[in-house]
Amino acid sequence: MVRALALLLAQLVTAPIVSETVETGERRLVDLETFECRDITRSTVLQRVCYDRAQQDLIVAVDGRYDRYCGVAAETVDSLLGAPSMGRFFNQNIRRETAGSRYGCRA
Repeated sequence: MVRALALLLAQLVTAPIVSETVETGERRLVDLETFECRDITRSTVLQRVCYDRAQQDLIVAVDGRYDRYCGVAAETVDSLLGAPSMGRFFNQNIRRETAGSRYGCRA
């Protein structure tokens, strides 16, 4: 039993670390290596929120589809994560249909 556990731990330590890549709505692949991602369980709209503070890039999963928003301030993301209704905050302040090109990303 101890030997099997030691072998398993050795395999985990030597396994390569592979970052996750997601495809956004623009059919663009984004490597999430620099993003901090959170699975969201308290929202019926958002399933996952990933944010890169240095680049101010926000990626959200809505209905299983990832969308990218650029130039999103950390304060806005903090407000999103702390909002009583994350879906309402997202829909009113970030979603393209209401924010227009405010958080548009360059190709």
